[in-house]
Amino acid sequence: MASQALGMIETKGLVALIEASDAALKSADVTMTGWEKVGSGLVCAIFTGDVASIKAAVDAGAEAASRVGEVTAVQVIARPHDDLSKLGSFIG
Repeated sequence: MASQALGMIETKGLVALIEASDAALKSADVTMTGWEKVGSGLVCAIFTGDVASIKAAVDAGAEAASRVGEVTAVQVIARPHDDLSKLGSFIG
C-alpha cells in the first residue's frame, strides 16, 4: 500500500456517494476498494491509485456529488502508512 495513494469521499446519503464514485472511477485510473456506512446518513467511498490519479478522481467525484447532494469530506493521503490497513480490509 505504501506506493499507492488513498482517496476518500464522504457524503450525506447513498445517492450522492454513488454519483461521486461513478464520476471518480470514470475520470482516472483508480480502484474503488470499498465503502463504509459512517452513521447518521454519512457514507464514505475509498479509492486507491497513484497520487495524481487519486487527486483527479476525488476532485471529479466531489464535484459530481455536490450537484445531487452534500459532500461532507474529501481526503487524499499520498503515502499512507502500512499500519493504516489495520482499520479495515477496504484500505489497501
